[in-house]
Amino acid sequence: MDSALKVVFLSGFVVVTVIRGWYARRHPKDAIADSRKEGLAMWSLMSLWGATQLIAMVYVLTPWLDVADYHLPTFAGLVGATTYVVALGLLWRSHVDLGRNWSAMLEIRKEHTLVTQGTYRTVRHPMYAAHWLWVIAQPLLLQNWIAGPPALAVFLLLYLLRAPREEQMMLDRFGAQYRLYMNRTGRVIPRLWSKSSDA
Repeated sequence: MDSALKVVFLSGFVVVTVIRGWYARRHPKDAIADSRKEGLAMWSLMSLWGATQLIAMVYVLTPWLDVADYHLPTFAGLVGATTYVVALGLLWRSHVDLGRNWSAMLEIRKEHTLVTQGTYRTVRHPMYAAHWLWVIAQPLLLQNWIAGPPALAVFLLLYLLRAPREEQMMLDRFGAQYRLYMNRTGRVIPRLWSKSSDA
């Protein structure tokens, strides 16, 4: 079972790499209208995030980290695999919906438009939602104290630091239009009702 879960994770990692590479190269790079410096803390966290995924690959492809294994019931692995597949589907669909507006950096291009359809209809950051599902699934798929749970902790810090800065950048760009969008959507979880105020 552990080997099958590793195959699921490795396959998903390849899919994510293809999705990101495809959309990074497919869309032409418009002139940048606004770019925010990430700062040392953010670059450090992004580097740590990359390290957690590299460690995950080491665990999947070698026996070097097996000493730190833990074992969950089979059901947990199946939940992890299902969650991971949903995360991959959401990540792909949110790239499709965002189109040429997507950037890995904290920046807005001159031709940037406010996307509010598809996966963006109910949540403002479906890519973050996809990553949340990913890091929840990872310790269920990779049942190892070094390769599994650390990704969740690192992504939590990265999300808490970066998501508010993205929201502020969108407010600066789209103003009241984005504020209204915020009032009727959740950040990563769909909101069941709209806010009645602009606060």
